[in-house]
Amino acid sequence: MPAIDENQTRGADNASLGRLYASLMLAAIVFGAALLAAPLASAAAAVPCEDMLAQLRAAKAGVTLSAADQAKLDELEAKGVERCNADDDKRADAFFKQGMAILGK
Repeated sequence: MPAIDENQTRGADNASLGRLYASLMLAAIVFGAALLAAPLASAAAAVPCEDMLAQLRAAKAGVTLSAADQAKLDELEAKGVERCNADDDKRADAFFKQGMAILGK
């Protein structure tokens, strides 16, 4: 029966550990990059509510709506302004986008 060389066994174990550490390091780098990219992506996607309000007001200038649509647009604008004044740009923009949809924009 051939003798098992202890150095060969250790070498194989070290190679397995090296691959494991490399995989863990790669996973940590990818995870870290994702954590850094998430706030940047959301910041880039957000529009200041004051800008969205200006866009909404410019879009509704000269547009004739039915009384029901005009009432809904006014309500959405008021809610958006309220959220904008509370520094809740995300929700304010959501109201303004709904208003733009009524205008067909």
